[in-house]
Amino acid sequence: MPTRQSAVKLGAISRRAIRAVGSSADSPPPCDVFINHRGIDTKRSVAGLLYQRLHEVGGVRPFLDSRNMKAGDKLVEKIEEAIKKSKVGVAVFSPMYCQSYFCLHELSLMVETRKKIVPIFCDVKPSELAVKDDGCRPEKDLWRFRSALQEAKDTVGLTFDTLRGDWPEFLARATEAVMDNL
Repeated sequence: MPTRQSAVKLGAISRRAIRAVGSSADSPPPCDVFINHRGIDTKRSVAGLLYQRLHEVGGVRPFLDSRNMKAGDKLVEKIEEAIKKSKVGVAVFSPMYCQSYFCLHELSLMVETRKKIVPIFCDVKPSELAVKDDGCRPEKDLWRFRSALQEAKDTVGLTFDTLRGDWPEFLARATEAVMDNL
């Protein structure tokens, strides 16, 4: 019959083993493609459909916040880790994109970590995108955001009009562009 001391040791070993197994099971493999988007504009359309299309392509692991994160995840930490581990970033620009601190921060991080970026201009022209000084952001953030936005605007991307565009053809082109950059 085991002694109390051996039972305590066995319990401690079991807990460590469970934590080790749990931590590896809880941390999903790194993503291949990070989809940066303004949720209010594109989560249920371009970003969501592109995620689904990429997910269906064998061997591609896309990251979309609403699909890859779960309750209790640290928002900024999880997103920054996904960006750093990804191979390609997709920036889905939309009319309200530049109003989001988080969108611009993610774009800046993709540029700073030298990710290949596939820009998608959805219902907006590149010339219409600008980072405005609303008085709430530090000057260094404004500089980072403007620099990253300019780099994305200077990259050949895709344009799409959600009202008049051909959705299947667009999703095929976007998927092909991402795959070509992997």
